[in-house]
Amino acid sequence: MRTFVAVLTLCAATAGAQSRGQADSEAERFLTRAERVLDSLAIRASRAQWVQQNFITDDTEILNAEASTELSIAVQRLATEAKKYDKATLPAATKRRLTLLKLALAAPPPADPKKAAELSTLVASLDAAYGKGQYCRPGVDGAKETCLAQQDISRILATSRVNSELVDVWKGWHTISIPMRDKYTRFVELSNEGAKGLGFADAGAMWRSGYDMAPDEFAKQMEGAWNQLKPLYVALHAYVRSKLFEKYGASVMKADGPIPTQLLGNIWAQEWGTIYDVVAPPGGTSSVDITELLKAKKVDEKGMVHYAENFFTSLGFAKLPETFWTRSLFQKPADREVVCHASAWDIDNREDLRIKMCIEQTGEMFKVVHHELGHNFYQRAYNKLPFLYQNGANDGFHEAIGDAVALSITPKYLQQVGLLEELPPASNDTLFLLRQALDKIAFLPFGLLVDKWRCKVFSGEVTPANYNQAWWDLKLEYQGIVPPVPRSEKEFDPGAKYHVAGNVPYARYFLAAIHQFQFYRAMCRAAGHTGSLYQCSFYGSKEAGAKLAKMLEAGASKPWPVTLEEFTGEKGLDASAIAEYFQPLKAWLDRQNTGKPVGW
Repeated sequence: MRTFVAVLTLCAATAGAQSRGQADSEAERFLTRAERVLDSLAIRASRAQWVQQNFITDDTEILNAEASTELSIAVQRLATEAKKYDKATLPAATKRRLTLLKLALAAPPPADPKKAAELSTLVASLDAAYGKGQYCRPGVDGAKETCLAQQDISRILATSRVNSELVDVWKGWHTISIPMRDKYTRFVELSNEGAKGLGFADAGAMWRSGYDMAPDEFAKQMEGAWNQLKPLYVALHAYVRSKLFEKYGASVMKADGPIPTQLLGNIWAQEWGTIYDVVAPPGGTSSVDITELLKAKKVDEKGMVHYAENFFTSLGFAKLPETFWTRSLFQKPADREVVCHASAWDIDNREDLRIKMCIEQTGEMFKVVHHELGHNFYQRAYNKLPFLYQNGANDGFHEAIGDAVALSITPKYLQQVGLLEELPPASNDTLFLLRQALDKIAFLPFGLLVDKWRCKVFSGEVTPANYNQAWWDLKLEYQGIVPPVPRSEKEFDPGAKYHVAGNVPYARYFLAAIHQFQFYRAMCRAAGHTGSLYQCSFYGSKEAGAKLAKMLEAGASKPWPVTLEEFTGEKGLDASAIAEYFQPLKAWLDRQNTGKPVGW
């Protein structure tokens, strides 16, 4: 997790009347001083946020808000000062760092310090409200009420096959965001004011400006990649719907319509892998079950993290520092609430790397651990660069690294590391791909729609009067999904997703969904893999590791299309690697869907 913090106003002379050499040196001095102070104060803010997320109290919330306020006000001042160099002729590297400074905050504060403080308080409050969220359902026959946190509800949605229970917990979790609606409305107003102060039309336009191309071109690339893969998603949707209809019947859903969200095994229906047992073909539930492998080998939470670290060290990376093991959070504490949403942290921008997770002994968590360590190894790889370059080439790169590694968690890899005794027969390959698609392909439209909704909110196209309707309109259009019960504007269902409540931009996850397959194919090629792409594991390949290390070390020092091309040989978002990976599954799905309704 990366935090920018507030700094004292640094003087920067107007560059317009200066010579090019003077402008260069003035801008470099400005950036050097800014980065030095940012680096120092970032550590303080990171520590405050770490404590707040691990010890959720009124006091830690206040301390985190204060640190965020200091951050927000000063970064806004620095970004405003950086505008003085907009018309100066400067080296490309200097221009890039100035641009990165302007785009540093996801919630740019207004210039008014009181409003900036209010914004920081809202951000901390929304984040804490999500972290403390739970659904308390009444006890039966005089028993005490039972309070369920997000992990509890996720577990029920993943394992229960009783529709009434699924509807109950889904509705229950979505009550946590109702009190967020007014705060979020004010948050949007203040974020837009801050973005306009930096010269952007609104906060959404500012987000879309951070991708080394015109915002409209970036949106076009995103939509283009989705349209390449939409036929595969629609085929998967039709197949899953037919299996769910067999299970639940006409009293719960339509055979040719959208799928009720509670049936898909995930609070937000963003990944469907937990319902594999329902949708697998007859006799097809014998795909490798990583959860059972972990239990059989008695691999505990920290042991799962060691497996992930060993993957990276097999590629030639150094082990994580000892402080990683003593300072990270691996399990949910019994004595307090924490923000359980998995995250990776670089506290001091050098070696104090950590993860914060409430790990459970499941195959899904095994993959998430690999994902989070991808962030940590990326953070360490670029820590010698100037402060403003200490980030991914784009934010999707950061998310894609660990996911590309997780794609290497194949049966072959599981056998290599001693978790699996015998490889499954080749006839199980389709089942393996189906299991992968239930997460990877099912996620794509959700990854696209979250920021589509927010950009409409920031621009004013969607107003508080139709927050919820607009959210469900997009979920229907892109996912083919509907809520289990009618929703109204009394609810605020977007806020029941952490990244909305926590103001984390979401386009990065869609980018990562594409990039991870581009990265994976590039490393498989470097490892000398032959045969079907989905069978590749580059575990143990020093050649793949060297290629990866070079890309990671570049950080944000170059435009992401340049870094991507150097790493993969491909320009821009290219969905061909995903299509290649899932090609056998697409043919299989089309055969299964013959004579059945497709689309919604």
